[in-house]
Amino acid sequence: MPSTIALYSAVGDELTHFDVDVEAATLTKRATITVPAGVQYAWPHPSRRFAYVATSNRGAGLKADYNHLSAYRIDPDTGALSAHGEPQRLPHRAVHICVAPSGKHVLSGHNVPQSGITVHRVNDDGTLGEPVKQPNVLDYGTYPHQVMMAPSNRTAILVDRGNAAHDGKAEEPGALRLFRFDNGILSSPAVTAPNDGHGFGPRHLDFHPNQPWVYVSLEIQSLLHVYRWSGNRLEPAPAYVRDMLADRANVKPRQLGGTVHVHPNGRFVYLINRADWTIDYRGQKVFGGGENSIAVFAIDAQTGEPTLIQHADTHSFHVRTFAIDPSGRILVAASIQPLAKREGTSVVTVPATLSVFRVGDDGKLDFVRKYDVAPADKIHYWMGMVGLGSRL
Repeated sequence: MPSTIALYSAVGDELTHFDVDVEAATLTKRATITVPAGVQYAWPHPSRRFAYVATSNRGAGLKADYNHLSAYRIDPDTGALSAHGEPQRLPHRAVHICVAPSGKHVLSGHNVPQSGITVHRVNDDGTLGEPVKQPNVLDYGTYPHQVMMAPSNRTAILVDRGNAAHDGKAEEPGALRLFRFDNGILSSPAVTAPNDGHGFGPRHLDFHPNQPWVYVSLEIQSLLHVYRWSGNRLEPAPAYVRDMLADRANVKPRQLGGTVHVHPNGRFVYLINRADWTIDYRGQKVFGGGENSIAVFAIDAQTGEPTLIQHADTHSFHVRTFAIDPSGRILVAASIQPLAKREGTSVVTVPATLSVFRVGDDGKLDFVRKYDVAPADKIHYWMGMVGLGSRL
């Protein structure tokens, strides 16, 4: 029987389609396509008939001067991807993209060499139109890492991480930057930044599916903030702050918070703890310690308050993206690249993987299996799941 869920996994400039068997919690590789450059992020159209993919030639020693946004058709029966129209040039690498709830625009968020948002119209056939010219000069912050549209389709949020103090350079504060969104035009900026953004380094956020609550992952601080949402605005201070780590007293370098997703049923929220610090061992770079886990919080149905219920080992290092299937029964976490670790006096390499978990009725995760996906010289940069349009 054909799968009703497709998983797409990006390694460099190759985008691979897997069938997902939710009952068995298995992935079956189907086909791989080549895209213009390394995949940075992707997002499905609300119709589930199209996907939009941001690519860039970013990398060590590269200028990131070859940046595109491309549309792909999703076969509604098989999940197979095929190019749909011509790729559109982007002014800079897009670190994150999203599709507006209306399905009429794709937003691309940039952080280097210049912060900003590029908005492309989506044509009636799902192909990409020209970028929307922005008449307003706006402040997009220091180092955005996500662009998200509010469910109302009237507000765009740029999650500006800022930068921690380093190498004698002062901290650059972070913020949640909200813009009015009117048929692709951005205006009327508003900023949510507790303590003027100092000690506030947000990476990603997610909206509760049916309540006015927003869950924000702080990358630099490894904290979860919960904000109330009213009138297309965030309250200035979080309603709740929770630690994402299991052992705050023993934090190692490069311990970072990652992406966040609220469960489709709205009862749980999941956040990534990621670490890839290395030390020398007998002439090799090996993992130096840190937490690589999925922090699971139960959500109070009346208040939105999160309560920690689990830290689930990712069985890998540095998960950058993860996804929950539309039925909410499995979660798949994607680590970005292999990393060596010590086992006694030996050194073994843990590959980049897709780690598959069952999601219990209580929200807790049960690790099932993992699939190796990336060779040592490539990065497993993005992964996501899509419910197929004609089978749900």
